[in-house]
Amino acid sequence: MKRQYYIGPSILSVALIIMFDQLTKWMIATKMTIGDSYIIIPNFLSITSHRNNGAAWGILSGKMTFFYIVTIVILIALIYFYIKEAQYQFMMQLSLSLLFAGAIGNFIDRLLRGEVIDFIDTFIFGYDFPIFNIADSSLTVGVILLIIVLLRDTQSKDEVRK
Repeated sequence: MKRQYYIGPSILSVALIIMFDQLTKWMIATKMTIGDSYIIIPNFLSITSHRNNGAAWGILSGKMTFFYIVTIVILIALIYFYIKEAQYQFMMQLSLSLLFAGAIGNFIDRLLRGEVIDFIDTFIFGYDFPIFNIADSSLTVGVILLIIVLLRDTQSKDEVRK
């Protein structure tokens, strides 16, 4: 018999990501001043203390009320989809858990600090990528995984129709 939900591992992964995200942000906030940077791998990776009161790339800077509302709506939608759509689908559950953890991680920053602490500074293929954090990484991996799951499911349904 298939297990309907993997709630235990999902809750554990969400908790671990949030804890790691908040711990790293606390370390940056308490050990570095804004603008401090430490090179980890030259021309590729640095740890740089940065703050962002907007979304990715600083868009919608200072619109905290908007972010509070959007985040709450997204969290409710993620819970709904987890319960309604992720049945028997571990990868879907994992992707939604990653999205949930990332949203909560940055939501905590916005609530407690009025801004998000970013610190992972990368320079990839000649592009100085915007500075990000663990929650942002969780969101990105969650979105990529969700796209893969949805494309795979669409392809499977198309094959069944043939």
